[in-house]
Amino acid sequence: MQRRERKLGLLYSAPLSLFLGLAFLAPILLVAAFSIMPEKVFTLTQMPDFSAYRVVVEQGYWRSVAWSLFMAFVATLILLVVCWPLAFGMAKVFKRFSLVLTIGVVMTLFVSENIRLFGWVLTLMKGGLIEGYWRHWTGTGFDAPLYNGPVIVFGLVYVYLPFMLFPLAQGISMVPDDARQAAYDLGASRWQILKEIDLPLAMPGIMVGALLTFVLAAGAMAESKLLGGRAIITIADEVQTAFTYGQNWPLGSALAMVLIAIIGTVAIWAISKADLDKMMGRKS
Repeated sequence: MQRRERKLGLLYSAPLSLFLGLAFLAPILLVAAFSIMPEKVFTLTQMPDFSAYRVVVEQGYWRSVAWSLFMAFVATLILLVVCWPLAFGMAKVFKRFSLVLTIGVVMTLFVSENIRLFGWVLTLMKGGLIEGYWRHWTGTGFDAPLYNGPVIVFGLVYVYLPFMLFPLAQGISMVPDDARQAAYDLGASRWQILKEIDLPLAMPGIMVGALLTFVLAAGAMAESKLLGGRAIITIADEVQTAFTYGQNWPLGSALAMVLIAIIGTVAIWAISKADLDKMMGRKS
């Protein structure tokens, strides 16, 4: 019976699997094929070579990769710290008010990311909302806090907060209240409860939220362009430049494949550690 159900499951999933293969896997394979073509080639009829990957190393593109991964990692850590109290409140304290918070956070996603970031540019720029009013009230101004690494990380935190908040709230909601209450009764401190109960039992939500945030932030480009100017060039910006202004598809593909390989490794490791069945409530 179980074997028959497995066969039916494979049969029913075949159309969707085929669609996903064509929609997601085929473009990645095409990019991988272009990454081993000679420079300035726009067809796959040439003899393959790996000169584009050599250019990635020799011309210092690895610095853009390192910056992108580092800022994504920092933004993920900040979001974990910032979102934990709010997610805990949504899961355990606020009750019906959690719906109001959820709607408020989701409504921010209705506005384009570029528009929201440009709003921060107008707020933080020299002569903008903050500096302009400050100069009007005090007669003295200050340099705009734009075009540097910290403000790019701020943009990443601002844009990707929902992708950490909601999985984290879902993970915390899976922590039994009885376990926390029993720990209180046995004399455990709040720090011990956080370390021994909340964090381990909410780990599926933490892993999913951290994975979503890190993957999206590592491939982000608008934050570095609008808030960072040219202070830090991310790998996504390098990919776009190679494909458009540089007209070097093999180099752009090689840069993309480097990022895909790193992100794919991180994603596979994280998924192997996260208990998705428990996260979806299918297992006690």
